[in-house]
Amino acid sequence: MYLMLLFSLTSWSVYAGGYQVRLQGQKQTGMGLIGTPFNLGASSIFYNPGALSMMESKYSFSLGVSPIFSKALYMQNASDNYARTDNKTGTPFYFYGAGKITDKITIGLGVYTPFGSSTKWDDDWSGKYLIQNIALKSIYFQPTVSYKVNDKLGIGAGFTYVIGDVKLNKAVPFNSATSELDGSGSNIGFNVGVYYKPTEKLSFGIDYRSKVIMKVEDGDANFSGIPSALSTTIPATNKFDAELPLPSNLDFGISYQVTEKLKLAAEVNYVAWGTYDSLIFKFKENGEVLDSYNPREYKDKLIIRLGGEYAVCENMTLRAGGYYDPSPCNDKYFNPETVSLNTVAFTFGLSYKATDKLSIDLSYLQLHGLKGERSYEPANFSGDYKTRAYIPGFGISYNF
Repeated sequence: MYLMLLFSLTSWSVYAGGYQVRLQGQKQTGMGLIGTPFNLGASSIFYNPGALSMMESKYSFSLGVSPIFSKALYMQNASDNYARTDNKTGTPFYFYGAGKITDKITIGLGVYTPFGSSTKWDDDWSGKYLIQNIALKSIYFQPTVSYKVNDKLGIGAGFTYVIGDVKLNKAVPFNSATSELDGSGSNIGFNVGVYYKPTEKLSFGIDYRSKVIMKVEDGDANFSGIPSALSTTIPATNKFDAELPLPSNLDFGISYQVTEKLKLAAEVNYVAWGTYDSLIFKFKENGEVLDSYNPREYKDKLIIRLGGEYAVCENMTLRAGGYYDPSPCNDKYFNPETVSLNTVAFTFGLSYKATDKLSIDLSYLQLHGLKGERSYEPANFSGDYKTRAYIPGFGISYNF
């Protein structure tokens, strides 16, 4: 029984593929989450700082929120055993503000949430020793400067300061014993981009957002229901350290104005998920017994996006797009904290220009995680999974 408890401790996983949330602008979301080749004002702080200096107005502000309604279904092979998540509604948000200092120099600040996840399984589901519920969130603060080299070329860079926290619960195999981890951390990174518009119709963009390793120090570990015989080895309260990876992104996009009203775009995102090779926990008390090394062995992945927009009239623009997002997970270490499957997605969007300065921006994103069999070999736990997510978005843009 003691060995079972130790194994349960070492199977914790805080992050999994699919916790990247690229909902940082409603206009971009409406076009398949494409943003790198566009000059759309202050939201370029996230998508491509190089485009920020090319914005048409002197000042630009944008804010929005995208509630996430998601479900995951687990079905055990050749049995009637199944479970569904009851996830809380996620609320990723963004705020950007930018202004021209000179004709060539623009500065801005972005506050946004590109990583986060919430998964809640029933306390008594068959995978309760792997996870019961988890909540992850991160907030990026990005001061940015952009330089207009000439009328066709802009370059930019931003410094990112990141704060985040994680909370998770899982059962341990002793009657009704449970465990809980609660920690927070911070670190720094950067975002650089280049925007190039060789003609009035054609534009290119490339952007790199660095990885950030979130370092949790002195997180709280709490255990309840532990047998008294193990209370000195597994204390009811403890502290832990861990490092949580937020992967880098390299994005390249192209946009073409097909007609006066129709614009089409394509983008490729290279996500360096390989940085999530393992997860290590170091405990303050009895670390020689409780410290754990947990392999994940994620793989880098490419996401291909297609999208476009159509100007219905002077005040209204419609958008649509889609993409395929392959799972980075290693099939041998698939842990259902965040159920990441090969995913097909489609998007829609609409902007209504209420005044010459104010735009109301709406988007809708729907994701389908393709059904597949996955396993977590260290715990001999396997089954079929599928997921769905529905994400409406609302934002406003103000330029003057």
